[in-house]
Amino acid sequence: MIRYALRCDRSHDFESWFQSSAAYDQQVKRKLVTCPICGSAKVDKAIMAPRIVGKKGRGRATPPPEPTATATVPQAAQSAPTSLLMAQERELRAKLKELRDHIVKNADNVGERFATEARAMHYGDKEHRPIYGEASPDQAKSLIDEGIEVSPLPTLPEDRN
Repeated sequence: MIRYALRCDRSHDFESWFQSSAAYDQQVKRKLVTCPICGSAKVDKAIMAPRIVGKKGRGRATPPPEPTATATVPQAAQSAPTSLLMAQERELRAKLKELRDHIVKNADNVGERFATEARAMHYGDKEHRPIYGEASPDQAKSLIDEGIEVSPLPTLPEDRN
């Protein structure tokens, strides 16, 4: 998996993970990579620092340091970083719930037939339509290896109860 720092044509910065560099190129060409802030499909890779792993730490790359609160949080919010993070978390959860609700409302639930249905649509045996369902990790990996784009539905803690 590769994580890219991305920027849309309106200068919004965001990150996304891709199976490979070729997968990124393919998804951008098909306009499947969009800015989560404005929805623009005009996206390019932004400059990013590589992760370097020394001989002693192979397999355990040290993540770059997180930006400090003073660099990213307005002065007024620095006195209450917890409430700011809580507000951001609530906003993110609301957006994830909205996304999940949209998918459930506008796609067909094919249940355990998900991998079979996705393959049939990918190879032209069935007409394309939005679907969701269940797939094991091995099935999902197999679909991705075949070039079939799949993504897990967002799950929130309250959904697990």
